[in-house]
Amino acid sequence: MNYLKRKALKFQLNPPAVLAGGFLSLILIGAILLNLPLASKNGESIGFINALFTSSSAVCVTGLVVVNTAKHWTLFGQIVIISLIQMGGLGFMTMATMVALLLGKKIRLKERLIIKEQLNQDSMGGLVKLTKYVIYITLAIESLGAILLSFTFIPDHGWVKGIWFSVFHSISAFCNAGFDIMGDSLVPFVGDPWINIIIASLVILGGLGFSVYVDIYRHRKFKKLTLHSKIVITMTFILLLLGTIILFMIEHNNPDTIGNFDNKTKVLASFFQSAITRTAGFNSINLGALKDTSVFLMIILMFIGGSPGSTAGGIKTTTFGVLVLTTFSTIRGNRDVGVFNRRISYEIVNRALAIIMIALTIILIVSFTLSITEEAGLLDLMFETTSAFATVGLTRGITPSLSDAGKLLISSTMYIGRVGALTMAFAFGSSKKHKTYREAEENITIG
Repeated sequence: MNYLKRKALKFQLNPPAVLAGGFLSLILIGAILLNLPLASKNGESIGFINALFTSSSAVCVTGLVVVNTAKHWTLFGQIVIISLIQMGGLGFMTMATMVALLLGKKIRLKERLIIKEQLNQDSMGGLVKLTKYVIYITLAIESLGAILLSFTFIPDHGWVKGIWFSVFHSISAFCNAGFDIMGDSLVPFVGDPWINIIIASLVILGGLGFSVYVDIYRHRKFKKLTLHSKIVITMTFILLLLGTIILFMIEHNNPDTIGNFDNKTKVLASFFQSAITRTAGFNSINLGALKDTSVFLMIILMFIGGSPGSTAGGIKTTTFGVLVLTTFSTIRGNRDVGVFNRRISYEIVNRALAIIMIALTIILIVSFTLSITEEAGLLDLMFETTSAFATVGLTRGITPSLSDAGKLLISSTMYIGRVGALTMAFAFGSSKKHKTYREAEENITIG
């Protein structure tokens, strides 16, 4: 009994483990609810594995689905899904903090440590205030998004259905989930600038990170922002621009995607898919008809993903930015890695390299395993795996045909991607024993 108590106490004092356990609990609760006959329009249980997959996709704000969300799930099922998306996007600890604040309870040190881990903060100062900002900002942006979307959805579907569509897709977009209840994602709106820009803007805002909002609010001018915010904004802009240009160049003459559209629609579709590909699972074109070059580009964009402390997944823009800066510094022969007149510590560089290595290892192992269990081509499987790990939710159409083993594997990949590969490693693989000495240094030949 004492052994179990010690283990429980050790778990409680390990913020990464609590974070991982919290997301897993949400997934299991969601799976139980979605497995109820009440959640399916045909009145039959969807089966626990399919319910678990859907719940994992919702909590991990991914968007991969084994059934059409609009056609299969009842209103109850859709409410469960969007609730899981909201809790998964904000993070279970943020939601728990909100409830505690409403009940007038104090946030103890243990809770503050978990919040610090969840929001990717370096210090303990101002965590409760930042959590309040996260809640206020999220509700404000999602409400504004729903209002703007309602100008299209209410005339098309009536007041009740139009409002529900607006709220659902605003939350799904800001939380970078990519679930839709229209039946065919945003393909019917491929040439509609209003819907495309609103959804893309919600996705981009959700992927910037809450600490960046606070930094922008406090300082207003770019040169006064923290180094973190500068790198996030710069990398986001570069990736959006390059993704739009390259997708347009590759697909502009492909009649099965954007080749038959006018130039304005081609640019709009390229921009939308560039913004969405890095983190959310909407699509306005037929992804199954993309050229292999575009598929490979989208795998790279999905792998990078959004920014730390946001609703997005991937290795994060800052991680990729640090890798690029480190590469250039090494080529130039500089000992330090710097940008915007600031030096990046070796600890950050090592952490970035570890994240990238872990992410690549997971994607390669899962893709290899799926190539054994599934019938799809390797490129499609790598696309699916990267989409799951980066919690993007895009698919080349193979998700519904996955075997039970494949569904469980992709579910696990979404879970690891949402919690964070390094957080998972810290939760279950880190050791409290540190060396009190350093070995003698010796050179090796690399490259």
